[in-house]
Amino acid sequence: MAGHSKWANIKHRKGRQDAQRAKVFTRIGKELTIAAKLGGGDIGFNPRLRLAVDKAKAANMPKDNMERAIKKGTGELEGVDYQEIRYEGYGPGGVAFLVDVVTDNKNRSASTVRMNFSRNDGNLGETGSVSFLFDRKGIFEFKKDGIDEDVLMETALDAGAEDVVEKSEAWLVITDTNDFDTVKEAFDTNKLIYEEGEVTMHPATEIEITDLETAKKLMKLYDDLEENEDVQEIYSNFDIADEIMAELDA
Repeated sequence: MAGHSKWANIKHRKGRQDAQRAKVFTRIGKELTIAAKLGGGDIGFNPRLRLAVDKAKAANMPKDNMERAIKKGTGELEGVDYQEIRYEGYGPGGVAFLVDVVTDNKNRSASTVRMNFSRNDGNLGETGSVSFLFDRKGIFEFKKDGIDEDVLMETALDAGAEDVVEKSEAWLVITDTNDFDTVKEAFDTNKLIYEEGEVTMHPATEIEITDLETAKKLMKLYDDLEENEDVQEIYSNFDIADEIMAELDA
């Protein structure tokens, strides 16, 4: 089994960047607005909005900010006309990337995302060029410390989870998107506290990175995309070995 998955790699890096609360709130605000625009402002009838609200609460986003973002989506307040775009491409080492963008300027986002890839030994592809390598899944992340493995597995699988995967520092519970809420409710009922629960694009297989230079280039590409103001989510399929990750963090 590989050590640090892409999931753990990115969570580690994002821990530093998520300190930039304004940027985090901006991204969550966009998601609230888009979700409300597409499915209405009632979380009882809008699963995407419900997930966005959960994410906003987890980030301690002020309630007023949340309500304003939702009202911009429903049209109760004037807001920016955002568009959602997904870019697909390859980074160093043949690693696949999906990049979700929410933007008010398609030309700007296309130019900046393309530049992010080209400057880091990557290239954008056509629609469908890498998306087949990912499945839309629900993912719950649990820290290994303080969690009973048997209880976690029994609760997850009884609630309909597809798999429980061990990583070096965490357990990942994988669900079908239709079972996400049921599994979440089971965890809440049994007071099993997860670090994060979300519906995401999960790689069918991962590429293990054992070369330091390739790992550096991949993380530079990821960091550049993360800094792009139009980028909302980044998904990839790389898995950096523990010893290489330790060198990156040194």
